Amino acid sequence: MRILCTNDDGLHSPGLEELIAVCSTIGHVSCVAPDREQSATSHSLTLHRPLRPIPRGPDRWQVDGTPTDCVVLALGALLSPTPDFVVAGINHGPNMGEDVLYSGTVAAAMEGLILGIPGVAVSFAGHDFDLIRTYRELLQQVLRRILGVERFPEDLLLNINLPPVPASEVKGVRVTTLGKRIYAESLSRMKDPWGREIFWIGGGRLDWSGGDDVDFKAVEDRYVSVTPLHVDLTDYRQLEKVRAWRLGGGS
Repeated sequence: MRILCTNDDGLHSPGLEELIAVCSTIGHVSCVAPDREQSATSHSLTLHRPLRPIPRGPDRWQVDGTPTDCVVLALGALLSPTPDFVVAGINHGPNMGEDVLYSGTVAAAMEGLILGIPGVAVSFAGHDFDLIRTYRELLQQVLRRILGVERFPEDLLLNINLPPVPASEVKGVRVTTLGKRIYAESLSRMKDPWGREIFWIGGGRLDWSGGDDVDFKAVEDRYVSVTPLHVDLTDYRQLEKVRAWRLGGGS
């Protein structure tokens, strides 16, 4: 099995090193990752300047671009044969609810999906990154089970969030839906040294809502959350309602 590892925290992040260590016990690992942190870059591509992949060891490249750029370069130019899976992470911080729309980690795995390679995104929902190392055996078990599924669906992305506790305190694994996150006071108004008004996005208070089967609830209860995602954003439940609006005119 061939696995492409990438992330949005940069090539030298401890989370990526841990992911490579885990995936190396499952298959042959190649790594193509950004040269710096690219958190919240979502699915952005670098279109207005060239990209320069720099070799940083056997089967490892550093790219001056976004996580999505890294996957495009890996699958289109750097790797042969094509990997069987794209595994992104381990992200420093959670990627739950609507945050999957902003996450460079999830976007990297999603780009693999768009290019025909199933993906897995892995995030640690805490700030004490030393705890990540306690997850090596557990994450190996989970990823080995996932990557070993016969006829893994080509249009499936699994979004994994690890709870912010030592692996020894994890109660199990739950398959979840996306919760809904509510940010408050996340826009800070301030002035620069010349007295001009500026704004800083980030921080603030975060609340969650959703039922018992949502991702944040599983993580809160000390379970590993695994959420199936896909590219198609169509709201099929609303198709007939919108058709009834007769947007094209007629009777």
